[in-house]
Amino acid sequence: MRKLGTARPISQKQSARKEGTRSLAKHHHKSFAKKSRSYSSTTAAMAQQNLNSLLQWSTENTVAPGATQPSSDPARQPAQLDPALLAQLLGGPSDADLMRQAMTAILSPEMPQDQKMIAWDNLEQLIESIDNAMNLTPLGMWAPLVQQLDAEESGSRMMAAWCISTAVQNNVKAQEAMLATGAVEKLAGLVLGDADQGVRKKACNALSSECRNFQAGMDELVKSLPEDVWKGKAVDAAEMDSVDEVIGKLREIAARQS
Repeated sequence: MRKLGTARPISQKQSARKEGTRSLAKHHHKSFAKKSRSYSSTTAAMAQQNLNSLLQWSTENTVAPGATQPSSDPARQPAQLDPALLAQLLGGPSDADLMRQAMTAILSPEMPQDQKMIAWDNLEQLIESIDNAMNLTPLGMWAPLVQQLDAEESGSRMMAAWCISTAVQNNVKAQEAMLATGAVEKLAGLVLGDADQGVRKKACNALSSECRNFQAGMDELVKSLPEDVWKGKAVDAAEMDSVDEVIGKLREIAARQS
């Protein structure tokens, strides 16, 4: 991830993402330091409990000197540590924390646009994980994500479409959640009418990810398109040639010069 304050062109998004985690985590720890003593006491108790759990795990999975433990015996395989517990013990923010922090930066009116783009970059990387994409619903992040399709800055519109495309790709639960927000119509509107070519292309990608093998999403897209683009005939979302025909028309529109 990339550190807030070190904006780089979005085309180089793969090069320095870990920096952003440090910056966002630093802000998180500053806020944490302001909590009350009672909160600190509770946290200390939880930390002690977690440490006890770690010690118990270590004891249960330590082989005595001279003892043998056949690796083929499934009953003797070491138990796996809870990743959330391990994250707490190491003191680092969870992926859910990082997702919330990224969205907070994106929505902040005081955050410069170049810093928002770094936050967008970090969020998109996080939701490449299907588990994190599924967490958009319990974290309440679908609504603000879709709202950014109407953002004044074209960079935010583009990244919102990009994140949606990443989240819903081969993910039925995310496709259903996205459909419920009304984003299909918004994305179709961006493909057909946004002045920025980058926004149009990412919106088209998001529609492609949403509609493949998801009939409800395809039906909504067909309803959202004017007759001069698609004459309203039904499309089987599981038939890739038919899907490609619709998406191909949208790609031609998206690729036009601004």
